[in-house]
Amino acid sequence: QDFNRLRALCLSQGLLFEDATFPAHVSSIGPNLLPEDKLRRIQWKRPTELQRNPYLIMDGVSRFDIMQGEIGDCWMLAALGSVTLQKQFLENVLPKDQGFQDDYAGIFHFRFWQYGDWVDVVIDDQLPFLNGRYLSVHPRTSNEFWPSLLEKAYAKLRGSYQNLHGGYLSDALVDLTGGVQVQFSLKDPPPDLEEILKAANKSKCLMGCSTSGQLRRNIELRNGIVQGHAYTVTGVAKVRYRNGWKHIIRIWNPWGHGEWKGPWSDDSPQWDHVEPKFREALFRNKADGEFWMSYENFQEQFSWLYICNSTP
Repeated sequence: QDFNRLRALCLSQGLLFEDATFPAHVSSIGPNLLPEDKLRRIQWKRPTELQRNPYLIMDGVSRFDIMQGEIGDCWMLAALGSVTLQKQFLENVLPKDQGFQDDYAGIFHFRFWQYGDWVDVVIDDQLPFLNGRYLSVHPRTSNEFWPSLLEKAYAKLRGSYQNLHGGYLSDALVDLTGGVQVQFSLKDPPPDLEEILKAANKSKCLMGCSTSGQLRRNIELRNGIVQGHAYTVTGVAKVRYRNGWKHIIRIWNPWGHGEWKGPWSDDSPQWDHVEPKFREALFRNKADGEFWMSYENFQEQFSWLYICNSTP
């Protein structure tokens, strides 16, 4: 589908685009994502019906714009969270020639890497709702829609929203970058894991991690870590702590809430013993799904580390 041609056609006819290839219909959700009575209650709404002043992007793109919905696509959203940190990748995926302000015709497009090529995926902007709530990812700011629309385009690429329910973070990293990814088992980690993390951070690699628990998905442990869940690695740092140095790692949960409660977490006493300049630079006590932890706890709590960049 040719985005520019279709948009021009809709504008000339004064119509809002309706995508026959991924319609506002149960077939785009998939037959097994929800029980049948819930599938029948799905409603589709455009952002212009939900908000008086919708925007595709407000104040730039950030991982904190994303809050996972009912669909178990944390693997894709964790990769997307990582992409928001590297603007050169983001511009490939999220073309700038669209929005709700100029030439709005209910049509959007996003790009994903598939089998050695960037594929342009066109969608209409009708989003699925169940009982008045977003079925899919929902924006933290009520009138910013890039996460919901990008997720819809990825669902179309994959065949249905159901096909986003469970997947591999490594696949999503490649689909969003066209890059090369490598994964490390944290149960049997390479001896130089610390060096790998520092080098990856310095080279501006995308990083993610996941916890085990295929059968017990989304069980939140008492320490705040979720089983069978994917997260974004958003930073590594070395801080002056007490009389020495401490290596810590920063992680973000695509739910947009739900944080680690152990050492180096938002409320932990460790931060009281960090030099003020480090604390000011790194510490944010906010319920936004992002937290710091020690390398030791990171290896204990997570099973896999994923690193991706445009070249090996």
